[in-house]
Amino acid sequence: MDERDILHGALQAAGAVKKGAQLKIGVIALAVFMVGMLLLGTFVPGGSAQAAACEDTGPGTSDAAPVSKTSSGHATGSLRQQQIHYAKIIDSVAQKYRLPGRATLIALMAAMQESTLQNLSYGDSDSVGLFQQRPSQGWGTKAQITDPTTGPAFAATSFFEGRGTNPGLADIKNWESLPLGTAAQKVQKSLYPNLYAGHESAMRALAKDAGIDLDRPGSTPDHGAPTSPTISQNTGCTNSTDRIGPAGKSSGKFTDGKQTWTLHNPRSVADAIAWAEAHAGANSTGDWYQRCLAFTANVYGWSYSGVIYAIDHYTVEPASMRHDGDRHPPPGALMYWDTGHRAGHIAVYLGNGKIASNDILRPGYIDVVDAGLIESKWGAKYVGWTPPYFPKAG
Repeated sequence: MDERDILHGALQAAGAVKKGAQLKIGVIALAVFMVGMLLLGTFVPGGSAQAAACEDTGPGTSDAAPVSKTSSGHATGSLRQQQIHYAKIIDSVAQKYRLPGRATLIALMAAMQESTLQNLSYGDSDSVGLFQQRPSQGWGTKAQITDPTTGPAFAATSFFEGRGTNPGLADIKNWESLPLGTAAQKVQKSLYPNLYAGHESAMRALAKDAGIDLDRPGSTPDHGAPTSPTISQNTGCTNSTDRIGPAGKSSGKFTDGKQTWTLHNPRSVADAIAWAEAHAGANSTGDWYQRCLAFTANVYGWSYSGVIYAIDHYTVEPASMRHDGDRHPPPGALMYWDTGHRAGHIAVYLGNGKIASNDILRPGYIDVVDAGLIESKWGAKYVGWTPPYFPKAG
């Protein structure tokens, strides 16, 4: 996710992906401004600590709570039920045009990244709907895209068949043989092309729950060309990067009551907790979607963690630092959960039973919640805690 390190903080939320051939001048200006601020050293470290192309996400990272903003066109029920509802609509459109199940999977991955599979009435700039399509880019009017009854099917039709001068999936040459995330990017034209691939496993599971046959073949001369096997883009990913950053200034001692460690993070524990609290709740920006490891690294002043998956950070910690199953971490500790998916989850313990966690109340945002909510809401399994040690960070 290296390409997000500079711009992610300004542009990425649960739908901050630009559509169409060109970006608005104001967005480009903002990006240039932020780059300049980073070069001047006046911007808080906000780089990514994960590689999205290798982050195979699922419940506990991507299947979070519904967003808190007003959104038209929401299906009823839990977020999972809503996502299944919209997945079925997307698949029905694919079947209408006799597209193979592979097309449905690509669309689900795109919609999950863009809107967490929600019919949003808002988004970055004028982006709206399941695929965060922009009326100003010719994807239809806001009413057409977000209408509670017809909007989801309208948006899905646009994704598959194109709209105006915007090509749809079926217009992309050899889309059937392209990697899944690459095919989605050909339609979406995202600033962050590697983000779609990470949703493959979660969307396969969602499709199974929705009764969608992703192996369904297409059946028309235009859209029914034989498809190659669906290959995950998450294969070949290593557990960590080779980037090992310089040690930060000494940030004090950390103890579990039996052992004591000297930390070398850019921020002390007290400063890190204060930073986490200051960037949570009403003060949180929406750029933390599925970026739990990135957030914990940024809390302690690092630009990146140097580890791809959140759960893997637990294994790169020295064995003496790992507290398996212990539910009494000191304030400032890193807590870990097995979510049943590759990425897992990590959060910063603030003390008094509270953690700072992304996505748990609002996709993309940081909120301070009870640590037990990760298990009760997501069904995750608690793994343990470690001191805030980032051996591969920089």
